[in-house]
Amino acid sequence: MYKLFLDIETLPADEGSHDALRFLHQKKKAKKKKECCEEQGDFEQYLLGTSFDGSFGRILCIGYAIDDNPAEYLCNDKDEAQMLREFWEIAQEANLLIGHNIIDFDMRFIYQRSIINNVLPSLDLTFARYRSSPMYDTMKEWVKWSMGNVGLEYLALALGVPSPKDGIDGSQVFEFYKKGKINEICEYCKRDVEATRAVYKRMTFQ
Repeated sequence: MYKLFLDIETLPADEGSHDALRFLHQKKKAKKKKECCEEQGDFEQYLLGTSFDGSFGRILCIGYAIDDNPAEYLCNDKDEAQMLREFWEIAQEANLLIGHNIIDFDMRFIYQRSIINNVLPSLDLTFARYRSSPMYDTMKEWVKWSMGNVGLEYLALALGVPSPKDGIDGSQVFEFYKKGKINEICEYCKRDVEATRAVYKRMTFQ
């Protein structure tokens, strides 16, 4: 059994989902009594938002570290299902999953994409709140489950941990991807994992 530190980087929906998303976007606009004529920029903004939603967004890479071992990553932008199978194989012996905003984002997204890709999770995790096991969420634990939130970089710097945002942050992932800079994204994801591990150790007085 071991602790598994993790972080994911995500992308907007691929072209295969665009027709469904255009349909949903039109319905949303009509419901708000706006123009039914779609503006290109408006839809593009809507599309970018899918990178935060596992229903249509995609996982580009999963960074992870087992206990004190060096951070690694899984990345397969051509076969998300295979990447998810590899992740669940790694995670199946973990007794604690640790991440920043892991409950509301990373693991929720992973579960949703596993369902979409018909990949059976190896762990039956509870997403119940106000607990630090089987998932330890550094953001939730820092704000003590209040309605507030805090970014990883902010918390890391407050605790004397070097910023992982060296030349890239989450808002730039899709732009880097379109330029073919996948390796840079994966290395950034690894830095987030390492920062999360350092933050966790500071928060648990190790």
